[in-house]
Amino acid sequence: MEKKDAVITFSQSEKIKSGLIWASQVVQTLSHFKEPQKKGAERTAKLLMVMVLNEVHLIKKMTGDREWEDSEKDIDLALVMIDSGVAQESAYHLTRALTKVTSIGQRAMDMLKSEGLL
Repeated sequence: MEKKDAVITFSQSEKIKSGLIWASQVVQTLSHFKEPQKKGAERTAKLLMVMVLNEVHLIKKMTGDREWEDSEKDIDLALVMIDSGVAQESAYHLTRALTKVTSIGQRAMDMLKSEGLL
């Protein structure tokens, strides 16, 4: 990984992790809502996931790192869970995506540390 890509990857991974955590929090609160509010919370979670997925697409395109594809798949599966009416199940896939994004960010951070940039 080149220095420029490592900086971009580290920065984007932090933003993506934050979005995944927010989406997970929304999904985990769904059981506390009645039906009209529940639909709104599901839409909010879905919007967050789509925004995060767009960020994943962007970083993958910018760096060419195919490792982002695994997190893309997990976020896509989380979206499918919402569309299938089992939104709470999407938390599992969001957690998997978070783990993968954390690993990618850690790899970038280690590279930046070894170069004395962090």
